[in-house]
Amino acid sequence: MTALLSAFTLRFAGPVCALSLMLHLPSQAQSIRVLPSAEVLAGTPLRISVEQLKPGSELRLRASRSISSFMGPMAFASEARFKADANGRVDLTAQAPIAGSYQGVDGRGLFWSMQPLPMQPASTSPVATNSEQVQLQAFGLDEQGQERLLTEQTLTLRRVAADVRTRAAPAFPGALFAVQAERAKRPALIVLGGSEGGSYVAKTLAPELASQGYAVLGLPYYSPAGWSAQGPTPPELPALPNSFKNIELELLEKARDWLAQQPEVDDARIGVYGISKGAEFALSAAARMPWIKAVVAVVPSDVVWEGWGPEVTQLDSASSFSWKGQALPWVPYKGFAEEFAGAAKGQPIVIRRPQDAGRAAHPERVPAARIPIENYAGPLMLVAGSDDQVWDSGGMARHIEATRARHGRPTLSLVYEGAGHAISGNGYAPTTQHNRGPMKMGGTPAADAHAQGDAYPKMLAFLRESLR
Repeated sequence: MTALLSAFTLRFAGPVCALSLMLHLPSQAQSIRVLPSAEVLAGTPLRISVEQLKPGSELRLRASRSISSFMGPMAFASEARFKADANGRVDLTAQAPIAGSYQGVDGRGLFWSMQPLPMQPASTSPVATNSEQVQLQAFGLDEQGQERLLTEQTLTLRRVAADVRTRAAPAFPGALFAVQAERAKRPALIVLGGSEGGSYVAKTLAPELASQGYAVLGLPYYSPAGWSAQGPTPPELPALPNSFKNIELELLEKARDWLAQQPEVDDARIGVYGISKGAEFALSAAARMPWIKAVVAVVPSDVVWEGWGPEVTQLDSASSFSWKGQALPWVPYKGFAEEFAGAAKGQPIVIRRPQDAGRAAHPERVPAARIPIENYAGPLMLVAGSDDQVWDSGGMARHIEATRARHGRPTLSLVYEGAGHAISGNGYAPTTQHNRGPMKMGGTPAADAHAQGDAYPKMLAFLRESLR
């Protein structure tokens, strides 16, 4: 990828109007067209085309953006070559590239297939906190066969709508409440992140979902010690448990009571959105809390699993969750510590292995640990991947769907073939790095991006219908 990008590095030779005289192209200025607009909420379906080309001519389209990481902003880029159709047009939603960073017809291909550019820092220009700019550039050949810039367009992806306001929820450490500025009551969502812990999901997903018209409480519930290049770091939120041990489901009831006191919230319409361990949390709570009106469980579990952390040992194992002061029955792991120990030898960490092994070794414990989600009569949406290497979310989603079907419960289950664990996005962010670190997520960049892009609009439609 780096060699491909380097091969096409060029200097701008002059204004586009002058270039059009040099090229074997129509006299009208070429342009990159973005519909519905060049500034949209992230996740909005886009149609990108390049207009006014010579029919049959080749075009290179490059996309670049700056993406925040724990090391600071990083530059990412992708590109693909196309052949203009008989009307002198390249339409990304209708045409497959003839070469490039992705294959097949895919209107989001240039977005998810981006790779980081080694040794190339991101732009130093200021980037708005709640938006991200993607630079689109189209290149063609002049009479001498030299590549020249034809046209470019800046696309702004707003992560958060301009009228979303956020405030802390003091009763809950690290929590963030996000809502659009108008005062009318609207349905609410409680957002639960996964085993990463801390406030990351609360700070990112709550404002994004608030941009869709919901009052959203991003609710941290666990905050482990971290790690940096300098070594271990203390928990981000020391008031929260630093072990995933007997997390109290009642936290959601406290969150409901707090939401009911907010003037923007219709407390008769509260849903829960959970990712990974947050999905396990959401499903376990919904099975016991009939006030929950809708549940979205992304890469879910059908059982409660063993806990972990500094307060959990092999001699003193514990459940991940508790209810009314009692630990919920759980499925043990087998070889959990050994899986992580292998990382010191450069071996990949595949957490699914100790979970699958534990489930197989203790079949007698599975029935009691199973989440009785058939008790939940409300609408449920499941999103999972068949190649999830964190846990078997695809198989567990199918178990949940089958159980609920036997009880006549409404379930929308989306299990994406070949997708992994990191499928909670909207399909417009790079998916190429999901398996680059020691912790393996499973899936492929293309399969993960397809899952994200297909599930995201269906999730929004599900919530609109379920919380109307």
